[in-house]
Amino acid sequence: MENIRNFSIIAHIDHGKSTLADRMLELTGTIEKRKMQEQVLDSMELERERGITIKMQPVRMVYRPKFPISNSQFPINDSVSNENSKLKIENSNSEYILNLIDTPGHIDFSYEVSRALKAVEGSILLVDSTQGVQAQTLTTLGMAREAGLTIIPVLSKVDSPLARVEEVKMEVIKLLECSPEDILYTSGKTGEGVDDLLREVIKKVPAPRMVEGNSFKSLIFDFKYSTHRGVIVFVRVMEGKVSRNTPLVFKIAKETFNSIEVGIFSPGEVPVETLSAGEIGYIVTGIKEPGIASVGDTVGTVGDNSVPLEGYMLPRPVVWASIYPESQDDFVSLKQALGKLKLSDSSYTYEEESSGVLGRGFRCGFLGMLHLEIISERLHREFNLDLVVTMPTITYEVVYKSGPKAGQMETIYSPAHFPDEGLLSEIREPWVNCIIITPVKFLVNLMPLLYEHEAELGDSENFGDDRTRLFLKMPLRELMRNFFDKLKSASSGFASISYEIEGMRDANVVRMDILVADEVLPAFSRVVSRRIVETEAEMMVEKLHALLPRQMFVMKVQAKALGRIISSRTVSAFSKDVTQHMYGGDITRKMKLREKQKKGKKRMKARGRGTVDIPQDVFLKMLRN
Repeated sequence: MENIRNFSIIAHIDHGKSTLADRMLELTGTIEKRKMQEQVLDSMELERERGITIKMQPVRMVYRPKFPISNSQFPINDSVSNENSKLKIENSNSEYILNLIDTPGHIDFSYEVSRALKAVEGSILLVDSTQGVQAQTLTTLGMAREAGLTIIPVLSKVDSPLARVEEVKMEVIKLLECSPEDILYTSGKTGEGVDDLLREVIKKVPAPRMVEGNSFKSLIFDFKYSTHRGVIVFVRVMEGKVSRNTPLVFKIAKETFNSIEVGIFSPGEVPVETLSAGEIGYIVTGIKEPGIASVGDTVGTVGDNSVPLEGYMLPRPVVWASIYPESQDDFVSLKQALGKLKLSDSSYTYEEESSGVLGRGFRCGFLGMLHLEIISERLHREFNLDLVVTMPTITYEVVYKSGPKAGQMETIYSPAHFPDEGLLSEIREPWVNCIIITPVKFLVNLMPLLYEHEAELGDSENFGDDRTRLFLKMPLRELMRNFFDKLKSASSGFASISYEIEGMRDANVVRMDILVADEVLPAFSRVVSRRIVETEAEMMVEKLHALLPRQMFVMKVQAKALGRIISSRTVSAFSKDVTQHMYGGDITRKMKLREKQKKGKKRMKARGRGTVDIPQDVFLKMLRN
């Protein structure tokens, strides 16, 4: 255990975590040069396309340092000359096992990141020298400090012509209250400084602590699903050891299984005889049922009555959306796909629901907007499903003042289930604490945006040269109303934001329904602030009016809220020329045929044949901001 170092890399999105990990793998010879590729730890196609880490990935590296390491394992005798001491260390055959966990940088996956940080003893805080400290950097640093980790500050992309090394260094010094000598400089592109960084990891990150006890106990920080081998859990062994064919139990889920295989990540899965305390590896469970394995659970020996490792909690969805198959023939395929994804991602929830317009589908809960996009995209790519995704919404607490539920409180997940105006006495919604870091010159652009999204501005402070950190509170509903894109637009891409759920507050909101040909479309229903309901109604109606194809009859596109129609547009009908074969004669002949056509359209609508079939691309264009 003395030669094991477990550490992670934490950073804001696009600060170079995966590229730095590539250079570490090259330097330690973990991957052959002919097999090397960019973002080697980002195995999903979606991760490579977007350039972000979605699924955390552990890897085990074997490192042989070539220079002196000033720690207890290599005590240097002062009476010996420096040259002899250096030669002594260079000729040593000591090997260090470095277990790296590459973590996602987005706020949606903060719980998974917190569990990964519980599986290591140290963390590299990576800051892009061209961008400086960002809002998400503060969030992940706070989690690392809470976990009691040793922090190693590192500046990346120092070889870039846009690098602001001295300015960003001062930001890091102020943030960590460290000395300038503590900060390392690296380049994931050229490999500069990576060897020094690995030696610093060996020097500063403590070895795993020995825990008394013979029983096996490990923390699950991630897992995945294999069609043939079932759920494979990624674990950090806290005490004891485990080998194949050992009876084990999930202490939270209370489910037993036999370990089919144990192994390490190099970076592919490599079977080993045993996993011992201090090591990071995987256990093949053979379980093929969703909902059993979960991040933060404890895997232990059957019969061991000790308490699970602390910190476990159920992931709490904050964004809800309904997912329907484009064709109802694909409903069973969608249900199976959601179940299979659940085996590798337990953080989203789903339950069956039905709509008179869209048919049968599922109401799903996600950790955030990015999580929603990823699950939707994976369903489309991995299972070849064409989907209709409704507008995302959040959770509301509603107290009724009349009707059969008078005095009761109900949690509402869907705008379509939001009660009518006259039945409510109190509505509560979640609020968030936000931190925005932005250059000072963009503050004048941000203030109108914050007012538009009902933000309450708190303190502000200078953060480095020419940058400001804003502390504010705002409704989660407004944060999900395209706030991220508007923030980037208003700041030319320089501002960053992080947030955490604060609690529930009273909300002044109403449900707005969209009607086409007098029929409510649940996919377009949404809960909006009373202050902007007229503006939102006009925008939605105008957009849908422009997208809807014309029909054989006149139809209206309307927005309804506050018990009345507040916006309306008419889509004109096709005008079939039924008189083109008539030449000359009295005009009344043509008038009779036109009246006959008008009556036919009226009968068609009266018999229910005048319903509107909305194409798939209209739904997608309406839901896409």
